[in-house]
Amino acid sequence: MNKPLLEFKNLVTEFKTEGNILKAVNDVSFTLNKGETIGIVGESGSGKSVTSLSSMRLIPNPPGRISNGEIIFHQKDGSKVDLVQISEKEMRAFRGNELAMIFQEPMTSLNPVFTCGDQVMEAIMLHQNISKKGAKELTISLFEEVQLPDPERIFSTYPHQISGGQKQRVMIAMAMSCKPSILIADEPTTALDVTVQKTILELMKNLQKEHDMGILFITHDLGVIAELADKVIVMYKGKIVEQGTVWDIFNDPKHPYTKGLLACRPPLDKRYTFLPTVSDFMKTDKDGNNVANDVSVEEFTKDLVVSKEDRIKRMETLYKQEPLLQIKNLKTHFPIRNGFFGGISDYVKAVDDVTFDVYPGETLGLVGESGCGKTTTGRTILRLNEPTDGQMIYKGKNIADFDEKELREFRKEVQIIFQDPYSSLNPRMTVGNAIMEPMQVHGILENDELRKKRVEELLERVSLSADHFNRYPHEFSGGQRQRIGIARALAVNPKFIICDESVSALDVSVQAQVLNLLNELKDEFGLTYIFISHDLSVVKYMSDRMVVMQGGKIEELGEADQIYEAPKTEYTKRLIEAIPEGKKENIKANS
Repeated sequence: MNKPLLEFKNLVTEFKTEGNILKAVNDVSFTLNKGETIGIVGESGSGKSVTSLSSMRLIPNPPGRISNGEIIFHQKDGSKVDLVQISEKEMRAFRGNELAMIFQEPMTSLNPVFTCGDQVMEAIMLHQNISKKGAKELTISLFEEVQLPDPERIFSTYPHQISGGQKQRVMIAMAMSCKPSILIADEPTTALDVTVQKTILELMKNLQKEHDMGILFITHDLGVIAELADKVIVMYKGKIVEQGTVWDIFNDPKHPYTKGLLACRPPLDKRYTFLPTVSDFMKTDKDGNNVANDVSVEEFTKDLVVSKEDRIKRMETLYKQEPLLQIKNLKTHFPIRNGFFGGISDYVKAVDDVTFDVYPGETLGLVGESGCGKTTTGRTILRLNEPTDGQMIYKGKNIADFDEKELREFRKEVQIIFQDPYSSLNPRMTVGNAIMEPMQVHGILENDELRKKRVEELLERVSLSADHFNRYPHEFSGGQRQRIGIARALAVNPKFIICDESVSALDVSVQAQVLNLLNELKDEFGLTYIFISHDLSVVKYMSDRMVVMQGGKIEELGEADQIYEAPKTEYTKRLIEAIPEGKKENIKANS
């Protein structure tokens, strides 16, 4: 594993902005060897993706350019090529042939108007002297290699007709089509369920073993890195702050930023009063320089653990009360029609006979894979989807029977925070007006002057600034937009909030901040939550009780810690086993 494949030497990639030059990658040096996996980890904006795009020469120019350094590729014949210096035409011979890339979002990487098979065939015929028939046979064999079910059927399907995990396998098949020496994977499992993520990681391990590739794996999640990588590079603000074997980084992290990334993941074997964040470890002086912080992750977190006695006491208090919401035999079915004007041939049973209660002040977690019915359950409670059957009793009244006036009053009390804050905010409306709009609809406060003051208070409360009132959604990061979504939900003084995958698209460090904020607001405003996610570790951390769903039905319901410690069903066991834990004791020291 010591034969160099790709060497980065003092790489600088910069972007010209209004009057400034931003060094997105600043003096980065490391070597990827044959058969080795290097994990590059860091938050959004750390420079990890720009590093990988630089190696593929995919930096848009303008505004970006590689201004310094070398990227040396070691060819099979022993010769070396500096990928920075060669022409675009020469680079095309390497791109796809020797260096292949899997992008974060397969849906945007695949062309929606071509079948999956045609797209992989195109990549093969572009780089190899092969007939159309031969390319088709090779594509189907690649689909078999990446374990796609029914490869011949997938060959003829369009991207929108297959699941996220299957789309990612098509992208891997395309990347592997020319047997590259190096595979670059840029956050390839971020949007996937933990069970699908596990199979993709196993697939990449097997392909690496078979083809002896080097892999650059980019992610914000150190737990995933622990499952796959030999070495870890930690990036912060364009620079490498720490690198070493997986064992070294997990066992004895030196840099405070690395400690913060390790500490902010929700632990599975204990419960904290709050999640540590990167800022807890990254102390800075008055000039903005990092100050050495010698505290270890174990030392910092030892006093955060919630005792079993405190958990039992909380449960006893919660479940003495009358339920705030009772869901009884809820069904939400969607019709399948034959053609545009055709009759109904069948139904998709998205929610199928679901029953549970939610108590005042409780966080009830809904967890399961994509398509299990958890989001439809949340949307049906709000009557964004109409129920097919069953009862939803809120404060003694059936939500399904509400007229328009009652439904409006109900939606003032029960709010939702959506998964993608960008698509749920109007891009043409300032964030201040977006937060103020529901207050106007529900007649909260007497005039817009008072409402504006309340919006500014809410922005401050979710750790933004009152000055942000007149800015637009595109001017904020993903984590900031999620905070705006939370402020908007709070604007109408709700009692109950449904959080629908509200942290799934965030970096682990930003995720920790948002989860802490949700818990603080819960105590401050006396809120009750339904917390929906496919990430069992996040649901377990947030929830008092947990509902595990599969195929529209409840697989398991109970106290969150008990379900994790002693799952009753095979499905729940599978979900738990698929979580990348990143525990030190599970990582073998690398030689």
